[in-house]
Amino acid sequence: LKLQFLYFIGSGNMADCVKSYELFKVAPRWLFLRVQTASGVVGWGEPNLEGFTDTVRTCVEELMRSVVGEDASRVQYILQKLYRQKFYSGGPVLMSAIAGIDQALWDIKGKTLGVPVHSLLGGHVRTKLLMYRWCGGDDNTPQEAAEEALHVVRTSNFKQLKMNATPRMAYVDSLATVKAAAARMKAVREAVGPDIGIGLDFHGRVKLPMAKRLMKELEPYDPLFFEEPVVKGQNKSLKDLAHVTHVPIATGERMHTVEEFRDLLEDRSVNILQPDVSHVGGISNLLTISRLAEAYEVSLAPHCPLGPIALASCLAVDAVSVNFAFQESSIGIHYNVEGGKDLLHYVKNKEDFDITNGFMPVLTKPGLGLVMDEDKVREAAREGHTWADREWTLEDGTPTTW
Repeated sequence: LKLQFLYFIGSGNMADCVKSYELFKVAPRWLFLRVQTASGVVGWGEPNLEGFTDTVRTCVEELMRSVVGEDASRVQYILQKLYRQKFYSGGPVLMSAIAGIDQALWDIKGKTLGVPVHSLLGGHVRTKLLMYRWCGGDDNTPQEAAEEALHVVRTSNFKQLKMNATPRMAYVDSLATVKAAAARMKAVREAVGPDIGIGLDFHGRVKLPMAKRLMKELEPYDPLFFEEPVVKGQNKSLKDLAHVTHVPIATGERMHTVEEFRDLLEDRSVNILQPDVSHVGGISNLLTISRLAEAYEVSLAPHCPLGPIALASCLAVDAVSVNFAFQESSIGIHYNVEGGKDLLHYVKNKEDFDITNGFMPVLTKPGLGLVMDEDKVREAAREGHTWADREWTLEDGTPTTW
C-alpha cells in the first residue's frame, strides 16, 4: 500500500495539492510561512529579508498565486516555475520569497513520507553538526567584548563564536581605528583562550582601502575566518586579499543566485561559502551551491542569523554536505535580545536543538525536524515587529554600511 501511495504521488495521480497559506510577522524580526495541503499536511518556511519583511510578505502573496493548486510534492517544478516563468528573477526580495516557499514544500514532503528532509536529499554523512553563535554587538569596548565572550563560553556548550571585527569605518580610516579593532580581538582571545574559534565579521562595512591593513592587524590573534571583508560588489578583490592572509576568507550572505556563487567559485578566491537559505531560494538552491563548492574544495558554512525554520533548513543541507564546516545560529544574538524573543521561542521540541561540546545532533523528526508552537506564533503575529536596518553615518555625516 505504501508503494502504491508513493507511485500515485509520483505519477501525478491523487496528488496532495497546496490548498492554503498564512504569513506571520513575529518578533524579533522574522516572517513565517505556513502552507497547508488538501489533506491537511502543514509545512513551514521562513521567507524573510531583514529590514524588508513587509516587502517580502507582499512578494510571497504574489508568488503563491502560482503555487496554490499545485502538487505539493513537485518541489523542484514549483521552484523552477517561480524562478523561470517570471520575466524578472533573482535579487534579494524575489529569492527570499521563493526561499520560504521552497522550505515549506520540503517540510511537507518530509512529513508526507514520514522522513527527515536530509533523508530526501541523499542521507546524512555525519551524525552531529558543529555550531557557532554570536557574541557582542556593534560598538562594544574590548573589555565588554571579552567579558561577553567569556560569559558565553562559560554558560553555554558552544566552542566557536563570531563577533563584529570593527565598528563603522571610513573609506580611509585612521590607524587608531584599526588598532582599536585589534585591541578588541586581542582582549577576546586572551579571555577565551586558544581553543575557542572566533570568527570575525567585517559585515561589508570595511572598504577595500582598509581591508588589508585591518586583516594584517587582526591575524596575530588567530581568527577562525574573516567574513565579508568587502561587499559583494567588490568580490573581484577577494583574490588579492587572499594573498595577504593565512586566515580563511568567507562570504556569500548577500549573494542570491546559484550563478553568483558559480562565478565566485571560478575565481578561486574564497575558502568558505556562506549562502543564506532564506535568501538564495531555499533548500533546493542551498544544496546546489553546496555541491558546486564541494567540486572546488570550498567549505560550506551557511549564514543564519534568522529564526528556527531557517536554521532547520540549513541543518538539513549541512547534514548531507561533505564539505560542511560549521553552522551559524542566532541564539543570543543582539537582534533577538533587543526583540525579546530568542531562537527557539516558537519551537516546542527545544531539546532536539541542544548543543553538546559545540555540536548539535542531526535532526530526526519528519520534515524539517521542528515542531512549531502555532499558538505562540499566532499570538505574536497580532503585534508583529517593527525591526529596521541601522542607519549609520560617519563622523562627517556620510551614510555608510552598518
